[in-house]
Amino acid sequence: MYLAIILLLMLVLPLGSVAAEAHWSADANVVFLVGKWFVFWGVGLRLLVASLKQIINPAFTAETIFGVTDHKAQALVQEIGFGNLSIGMLGIFSLFEPRWIVPAAITACLFYGLAGLKHLLERPRNRSRKIAMLSDLWLFFVLAFYLSAAFFQNA
Repeated sequence: MYLAIILLLMLVLPLGSVAAEAHWSADANVVFLVGKWFVFWGVGLRLLVASLKQIINPAFTAETIFGVTDHKAQALVQEIGFGNLSIGMLGIFSLFEPRWIVPAAITACLFYGLAGLKHLLERPRNRSRKIAMLSDLWLFFVLAFYLSAAFFQNA
């Protein structure tokens, strides 16, 4: 289930949204659409889902992603959930305020890049951690592409 949610929110739904809007709009800017839809789905809804799971059931993240069974770690996971909720809400609201796409992309690019790098450097990795690592690095590269393209397009 975890893999299916990740694939939907970080690949299928954003790419489908980009393709659909590009098809419907003759003057669509594909770079803008990549930013818009990957920030909404991959940042907004992905981090909203993650944050709710971390806040409501912190043991899942502590145990399945990080392999930590100490009950005390759950308070830290909940606080991580509050941060993810904050970034996720910025991503969701960017759909209604396009000027927020770049700030959300910058914040999430940094977050996903650092999280993905941390997963990459730590061993051993269980299946859930490998999924987290790959999805974090994937979105880092997508957002870095978007930010680079948006910067050079406006320069």
